[in-house]
Amino acid sequence: MFSSFDPELKITAVQGKVFDPTTEKFLEIRSFPEIELITESVEDNVLVRYREQQVPAVLKGVSDNFDRLVSIPLFDGEFQLQNEASALANLGIGVASALGVYSFFTFPLEIYAPKRNAKTVNLANPMASFERKYAYISSIFYINQPVYDDSHIIVPLELARALFDYTTETGAWELKMKNAANIPAVQKKIQSLLGEEFKVENRYEQQKEAFQMISIEKWVSFLLLCFILLIAAFNIIGSLSMLIVDKQKDIETLRNLGAGNRLISRIFLFEGWMISAVGAVVGILLGSLLCLGQQYFGWIKLGGSGMFAVEAYPVQVIPSDLVLILIAVLIIGFLAVIYPVRYLSRKWLDN
Repeated sequence: MFSSFDPELKITAVQGKVFDPTTEKFLEIRSFPEIELITESVEDNVLVRYREQQVPAVLKGVSDNFDRLVSIPLFDGEFQLQNEASALANLGIGVASALGVYSFFTFPLEIYAPKRNAKTVNLANPMASFERKYAYISSIFYINQPVYDDSHIIVPLELARALFDYTTETGAWELKMKNAANIPAVQKKIQSLLGEEFKVENRYEQQKEAFQMISIEKWVSFLLLCFILLIAAFNIIGSLSMLIVDKQKDIETLRNLGAGNRLISRIFLFEGWMISAVGAVVGILLGSLLCLGQQYFGWIKLGGSGMFAVEAYPVQVIPSDLVLILIAVLIIGFLAVIYPVRYLSRKWLDN
């Protein structure tokens, strides 16, 4: 869903809102063969007004080729930045709802931003401290991400620059790579060229907070399942306890054959660990087959009549996660086995 709005790579300044894209380094980036498209953008907070309704919003001015950079899903209208007569605005569905507008409305939006070089506010006429521009509504987009739907308005780059009092400055370079390009390699190459004064972010890094939240949810779920597994491991303790009690005659036979208490304890310890190991391997195999089937065939549907971005419940099998699960199960299984074997060994084997 974020890929409907976020570019594959985004270059921004570490300090300040804008930078000069006409320097030698940026001219060199334009010549990179891996880059298919470069879009300039300027973004800042504004106040938007339509008739009697007004809302704060984030105004994003973009180059004319922005519609080739990403594919924004539209709720209403047609995505355009300019016509023969005026500049056009494309609103997030949350902004449009707050203003009560649709794409076919004939009156323009009033967009206000504080004058960049104004150091004081004229109390007699506060509006004199704001720059005002107009734009007609062209479309309403719906990305299903509140961070964009509820705040963003997309307008031509020239209108944003005029509103924020910029000339050739830009707030970000948004890049689209060619199909065969290695995005991490290009990202590293650009970052090395620009140095520490600029950030070069991929889609995951542009939405760092959202993906960190998803990662935290994943690990919390993993820890909860480990706790459940720890509780279930008491079944192993009970099974081994009954096994040692039941095998007293066999233990006596092993002793008569010359087996010591240490060897007999290791037999029960190994058997208990085998219970965990076999369960872990069988469970991982069955779980992997189920997840791979869901990943490629989408057996479990989400439903909702198109409310979600995907039809089937999203699953991805990650080998490192499988290894981590196997290690966690074996450790918990070993801890569940070692105590009862040692305790019962001292109690029964020494008799």
